[in-house]
Amino acid sequence: MTPTHRRVLLAAPRGYCAGVDRAVITVEKALETYGAPVYVRKQIVHNKHVVETLQERGAIFVEETDEVPEGATVVFSAHGVAPVVHEQAGRRGLRTIDATCPLVTKVHAEARRFASDDFDILLVGHEGHEEVVGTTGEAPDHVHLVDGPRGVDDVVVRDPEKVAWLSQTTLSVDETLETVRRLRERFPALLDPPSDDICYATQNRQLAVKEIAAGAELVIVVGSTNSSNSVRLVEVALESGAADSRLVDKASELDEAWLEGVSTVGVTSGASVPEILVRGVLDWLAERGFAEVQEVVSAQESLLFALPPELRRDMKAREAQTAGTADVIS
Repeated sequence: MTPTHRRVLLAAPRGYCAGVDRAVITVEKALETYGAPVYVRKQIVHNKHVVETLQERGAIFVEETDEVPEGATVVFSAHGVAPVVHEQAGRRGLRTIDATCPLVTKVHAEARRFASDDFDILLVGHEGHEEVVGTTGEAPDHVHLVDGPRGVDDVVVRDPEKVAWLSQTTLSVDETLETVRRLRERFPALLDPPSDDICYATQNRQLAVKEIAAGAELVIVVGSTNSSNSVRLVEVALESGAADSRLVDKASELDEAWLEGVSTVGVTSGASVPEILVRGVLDWLAERGFAEVQEVVSAQESLLFALPPELRRDMKAREAQTAGTADVIS
């Protein structure tokens, strides 16, 4: 039976967080300041559309710094890198711009501090994720990866009285809390980080999807499959009452069969997704009778991060040079 009243519940906040916005603008401004090509180690953020758009403008994405020509400019992604990557870049004479999200940088600083106090660090996160690799690299002899609640029993530490935990910033809030609860059962002296490591944007987007999932049969999450926070939104939607939830990069991946028997569709997007992709999904839904869109606001966001200092310095120098040239011409 076809539903007679169709609507969309649009989650807010959604899409770009401050760290992603900063990282993408960093590559754009680097291209303007230094000219193409500008190399980027790993995907600047985990979104296919963003990467392809920057490639069209002259960014070249590589896996490791040894793929970057000596003396060239390389941007480090928002997920952060280990100290050894900075050392490798220095040996190759690369101009480096560090676009690591400041919230990830905070976790790196916490890892160094706990390591300097000789704590074993239990890092809650997913094996192989770039952020986890970078954080582990800050204190490789002290970090033990705990990949969710099921990994708790495998943890072995030197001294149960000197244990602290940190986490990847893009995890499921609920799963992380459960992991930490189980860790504390094993290690009652477990020390907390100075502040919550799960980033504000991850928490806000998970809260928003919980609110729309309760009233939607289908929740569409716009995001790439390698985006940890986007994948988590699908899981949270299903856990929060949605009968179905799908992850798509863009509207062309949507399937009309998903709408069978559906009267309310929830829509949200991961923290690395530009709004234009969400608008494409809303247009696709409107063409199929889901023209009514109700935005559900669960939090307000106003945080902004300054661009990397090394880039701001060179932008200012370029502006001064340009102004000086204009004076000479006039």
